[in-house]
Amino acid sequence: MLPLTSASPRLAAVGTALPPRVYRQGDITARFVEHCLPAGHPGRRTMARIADNAGVRTRHFTLPLERYPHLDDFTESNDIWIANALDLGERALRGALRAAGIDADEVDLIVTTTVTGLAVPSLDARLARRVGLREDVKRLPLFGLGCVAGAAGIARLHDYLRAWPDQVAVLLSVELCSLTFQPRDTTIANYVATSLFGDGAAAVVAVGADRANDVQGPRVLATRSRLYPDSEHVMGWHIGANGFRVVLSSDVPAIVGNFLPKEVHAFLDEYGLAIGDIATWLCHPGGPKVIDAITSCLDLPTGALDRTRASLARIGNLSSASVLHVLRDTMAHRPPPPGSPALMMAMGPGFSSELVLLRW
Repeated sequence: MLPLTSASPRLAAVGTALPPRVYRQGDITARFVEHCLPAGHPGRRTMARIADNAGVRTRHFTLPLERYPHLDDFTESNDIWIANALDLGERALRGALRAAGIDADEVDLIVTTTVTGLAVPSLDARLARRVGLREDVKRLPLFGLGCVAGAAGIARLHDYLRAWPDQVAVLLSVELCSLTFQPRDTTIANYVATSLFGDGAAAVVAVGADRANDVQGPRVLATRSRLYPDSEHVMGWHIGANGFRVVLSSDVPAIVGNFLPKEVHAFLDEYGLAIGDIATWLCHPGGPKVIDAITSCLDLPTGALDRTRASLARIGNLSSASVLHVLRDTMAHRPPPPGSPALMMAMGPGFSSELVLLRW
């Protein structure tokens, strides 16, 4: 049976922010090939093929395209990351609070997540005074969850607000994937990453059950986290003097196909649900092969992941922020009928998955 909705936290609003520079996929590929692969290099053809098949039309980047090949080192990239992550994160957070009708000094917990830069003090501490958070706000910075962190962050908001039903919690995700660019890495993994990832931020405002009566967003009913055995090599970073070098195995779609069906069916079965009962699928856009694997292994109806594919095409893969953009698009455009269940899904380093059961 579904958990009692009267005790469930509710998502009040989602705010998103993108850098103003937007580039077409072909222009990004041409710039990468021109500056990183000499004439006649076999990688030129490989890179073009991967980019053409990435399912991406446009992406937003923090810097002008011509700037990336000339970044000196990780120090410079990370300094740029801190400055721009704060500005983009502030935009997303202020937008979410405004849409929720909640003042910054009402926030009791802020969870921040990123996997594309490092800051100590963390982004939440640096943003607190800028946006007007209280001095006693609780802070939970997360690093290392990668693409799964958007869904995992909502799950942690749920956990907190079940214990404190009269409070407000926010999640802020900021990912500037372009600043992890590795011009001298000619691996297939880097070609794929260069073809998929973009920059963006998203913030979610959630309220506990005692404050949820006047809120129209979906309730968070239940969550499920999983680490899969012998899969640490599948996805992540090699972190060194030149920054973040991507680890991305071609086995990801197969792993998704092997593990996800058992996980989803078991999770839904706990609450008396089946695949056919889910009205809306909020899925992280990991890439076209991953989206195809999810559709196939779960036998989803035609069009179930159309909004995920559309997000990938419009802004690329934003790591942890992507599934939150899909959530915002769903809430803003044709939300499901009241009472219908939805399932949010994301996968990331570990290799891991996070499932969040919602009810509109």
